[in-house]
Amino acid sequence: MNEQQYRQYVKQITPTHNVWVNMFHAFWMGGLVCTLGQFITNMLMKTGLDKETAGKWNLLALIAISVVLTGFNLFSKLAKLGGAGVLVPITGFANGIAAAAIEYKKEGQVFGIGCKIFTIAGPVILYGILTSWFLGVIYCVGGWFGLWQ
Repeated sequence: MNEQQYRQYVKQITPTHNVWVNMFHAFWMGGLVCTLGQFITNMLMKTGLDKETAGKWNLLALIAISVVLTGFNLFSKLAKLGGAGVLVPITGFANGIAAAAIEYKKEGQVFGIGCKIFTIAGPVILYGILTSWFLGVIYCVGGWFGLWQ
């Protein structure tokens, strides 16, 4: 097989992606997730919860929905269609944690689920803590120089 045939073969089997179509799907799927979240918050506020408490329950509901959809192998289909619109919010993080737990369940509670869950959550927690520490230092130093009042 010469180089030209190889390039033609690679071009033939390489999936093509339309950026504009992907952005459109991410936009409407992300909007759908946000609309669902707002709907849940509104329904909870109608039961008498204040906005802050309803928001917390809303996060728990979105996480639970994401985990259930992951368990039934439906979240991956939504993510394939909606891309970042579904994966970027908290639902994507919950899917990552649940998928790791499901995948490594057969290896046991400790070495399977317990260890593999942190392969996903660990970097997020680490970089979240480091970023908050770094921004806290900037805020503190800025306060010493009177940048924020």
